[in-house]
Amino acid sequence: MQKIKKGDMVEVISGRNKGEKGRVLEVDLEAQKVRVEGIFVQKRHVKAGARQNMPSGGILDRPGKIHISNVRLWSDKLEKGVRVGFEKKDGELVRVARGRKDSGTEV
Repeated sequence: MQKIKKGDMVEVISGRNKGEKGRVLEVDLEAQKVRVEGIFVQKRHVKAGARQNMPSGGILDRPGKIHISNVRLWSDKLEKGVRVGFEKKDGELVRVARGRKDSGTEV
């Protein structure tokens, strides 16, 4: 089971986008990187004719990949970013918050 999955809300904890929140669009487990909506946006120049929806070319804004260690899962229940651990409940692994106050709270 993964600590951070596609569709999760995460908070950036380091880098130029520190403190911002966004939804995970893609997780690359081999490179240990994630692509987060609206975070680390990069410009890509598209040649004319390279895409059907952009016949005259142009500039695309798309989020770049950041290392998975630079994001923390955002818990709506606790209203803060949390470290993630795993517990067995009813024979299945579930993600839970780790830390002093919030330890064991299901995320």
